[in-house]
Amino acid sequence: MPLRTSGGRGARERSGRSMIETEPEVQQEERLSDRVKRALLGAPRDVADTTHLHNMTLIAFLAWVGLGADGLSSSAYGPEEAFRALGQHTYLAVGLALATALTVLIISASYSGIIEQFPTGGGGYVVASHLLGPSIGVVSGCALVVDYVLTITVSIASGGNAIFSFLPAHMDVWKLPAEYAAIVLLIGLNLRGVKESVQALLPVFLVFLATHALLIGWSITSHVDNIPEVSHHLSQGFHSGLQTLGVMGMMLLLLRAYALGGGTYTGIEAVSNGLQIMREPRVATGKRTMVYMSISLALTAGGILIGYLLLNVQHFPGKTMNAVLAERAFGTWHLGAMPVGYWLVLVTLISEGLLLFVAAQAGFIDGPRVMANMAVDSYLPHRFAALSEQLSMQNGVLLMGVAALAMLSYTRGNIQTLVYMYSINVFLTFSLSQLGMTRFWKDRKKDLARVKHLAIHLVALLLCVGILVVTVFERFTHGGWVTIVITSVFVLICYGIHSHYRRSAEGLRQLDDILGSLPATGEAKPKSLDPKAPTAVLLVSGFSGFGVHTVLSILRYFPGLYKQFIFISVAVVDSGSFKGKEEIEALKQHTEEDLAKYVDLARRMGFAADSVYGVGIEVVSQASDLCEQVAKLYPKATIFTGKLVFRRERFFYGLLHNETSKIIQRRLQWVGVPMVVLPIRARV
Repeated sequence: MPLRTSGGRGARERSGRSMIETEPEVQQEERLSDRVKRALLGAPRDVADTTHLHNMTLIAFLAWVGLGADGLSSSAYGPEEAFRALGQHTYLAVGLALATALTVLIISASYSGIIEQFPTGGGGYVVASHLLGPSIGVVSGCALVVDYVLTITVSIASGGNAIFSFLPAHMDVWKLPAEYAAIVLLIGLNLRGVKESVQALLPVFLVFLATHALLIGWSITSHVDNIPEVSHHLSQGFHSGLQTLGVMGMMLLLLRAYALGGGTYTGIEAVSNGLQIMREPRVATGKRTMVYMSISLALTAGGILIGYLLLNVQHFPGKTMNAVLAERAFGTWHLGAMPVGYWLVLVTLISEGLLLFVAAQAGFIDGPRVMANMAVDSYLPHRFAALSEQLSMQNGVLLMGVAALAMLSYTRGNIQTLVYMYSINVFLTFSLSQLGMTRFWKDRKKDLARVKHLAIHLVALLLCVGILVVTVFERFTHGGWVTIVITSVFVLICYGIHSHYRRSAEGLRQLDDILGSLPATGEAKPKSLDPKAPTAVLLVSGFSGFGVHTVLSILRYFPGLYKQFIFISVAVVDSGSFKGKEEIEALKQHTEEDLAKYVDLARRMGFAADSVYGVGIEVVSQASDLCEQVAKLYPKATIFTGKLVFRRERFFYGLLHNETSKIIQRRLQWVGVPMVVLPIRARV
């Protein structure tokens, strides 16, 4: 049995039957950069310690904070856009509030069904890929990634508007820099890990719930005595609207306001996309989180629209309508000489602004996970499926943050432009998901729950398509075209990446023909290795024609030089396998089985052989450590690995194919360990 290593530099697990025993590692002085990195991002985690899988997951309440905040925070800008679209016909706000709350509940119910059928997460990308085909799935995935970039940008920009609504006008010059700083802060929090970032933002979420429950409750209950008068005004407005607009005109106006308030429903899909961070049982936790989020959003968005109507809220330049609502609700409150209302308005707006920063968290949680799913399917560079030392998807987090900074810079934080850009991709993904689920339940004719689920998804599909069409038509020239262009280019890039990976795989598959011509028998060599004999140490990633071709290349280029082989492999735990203890154990077992095949091959070819493997989140440091340890025990060892080479190197190949062999070679050469990289030609 091979030596097994796992986790970071200090974690090592030995097998008593292995012929390779490593020497104790020399404790090196920690560099200043390492101390700074640990202080900012936290200590590295041992990926082999499966307790992290439990400790890093979220219960329903914390998931509501981390993911549900995206939906709940949309009440800061969605209802305002819808109400403003009514113009002078504010009497329609009651119908608009009911339609908004009902739509939230319908779409949420449909996504609860998606959670049941796709319990591993992935949301719209996985649903569309499985039910509509991979090519449509890529469109949904690209729309989701762009959507989550805009989630971050919209949330931060809207949060800046809320906070700066109560600051003096001359402070507006600091709004954009403050928003940049907020995105940078969230990047740092998410590089530390998901649970840490959610727990840090929990107090903000609780204050928002308390202040907005008070705001909506007071706005409505304070007008209970005036119900007859309010009803009379609504009736007068309705009859006046019938005379000026007619029934059809009123319906079209209501439909337009309803569609332009589509930002209210953004974030509903976040729970189904982020099921991987849910505490087991995931489906039950996810559905409970969806209930929390849907009820809170329906009550908040509908209540705010009613509050606008009852308190006759109008739009004022430099202030959000929620700020005006809070001032009219609380502004006159005093406790003796103390202006309690002023401070309550202040706390309400600050909590709303900070909750929007919390909502940006959903983009950092779900965006990298969608990218990781697409990377596993080879539609994005494979490095986006990798985990950092803190077990976060570092590459995805950084890309989402940089893209959000770029989008904020392009729009200068204009919330209306951002919401128009945002809503298009949200409802494109919603529509594709609902279409896929409608087809799914249409074909399950023997399922007793078919009619109920089919009805929910069909109604949700009609609502989402309707909102999407109206939004594109109304706002195409107001920023919507930018979203369409960016998403289309992104889709084409993903198709190109997938095509390249497919051609590369086909080229390498030709090497597998070697496996059929391998010797079936050979002289059985003893298992023990001679520490003084010339040793070929080969880094492999799995038993394939690529690895076997490298073995044969060593024998061809260095005939008769090496007397024994040691095979080294690293079982890389990425976002695809970091889902449960069973997946990690299966990964270890698969690595052991592949190494056993290499050892058996070498012995049948007449060589003594053994193997070593480690478990980690990336290859370079783990493989370098193993090679250094083996080189100390076998002074005449030479490290070998193969490298994929192409007839025509393209400038972007460095992004699609890692430079692992080159980096390991540089590290080993620095410590005096010889390493040879053998070229393996890919017929691409």
